[in-house]
Amino acid sequence: MPDTAHATAVPEWILAFMDAIDTLDFDEGFAPLTEDTDMYFGTAHIHGVEAIKSFFVKIDAPLHISHEVLEYWTTDNGVRLLRGEAVMAKKSHPEHVVRAPFTHIFELERQEPPRVRTLRVTAGPLRTDSVM
Repeated sequence: MPDTAHATAVPEWILAFMDAIDTLDFDEGFAPLTEDTDMYFGTAHIHGVEAIKSFFVKIDAPLHISHEVLEYWTTDNGVRLLRGEAVMAKKSHPEHVVRAPFTHIFELERQEPPRVRTLRVTAGPLRTDSVM
């Protein structure tokens, strides 16, 4: 039987994860990631929690950024889907605000406490020259 996704309330660990990306304070928010976690962000493949942290510092440190989760779904096989919107501006040009839709697909190794095996991120469409 095919797995079905169900809309549900956003769990605290997802909100903490998104806050960690916004603040670049990774302690609690990145607890579900491990040294074996793979992240695919567009065409980039990043392996391990420390490399994933470094990746987010590189792309987000020059920005004022805020991620809002708009929808969240769960499946019985450990996949978690979220859709949201990032609001961002270069710190050097805070008056130029850009909004970008994003989708995250989390594949969990285990659900309690959550451990992320794979994270796939898509963002945009976005005029990257506006924020990069």
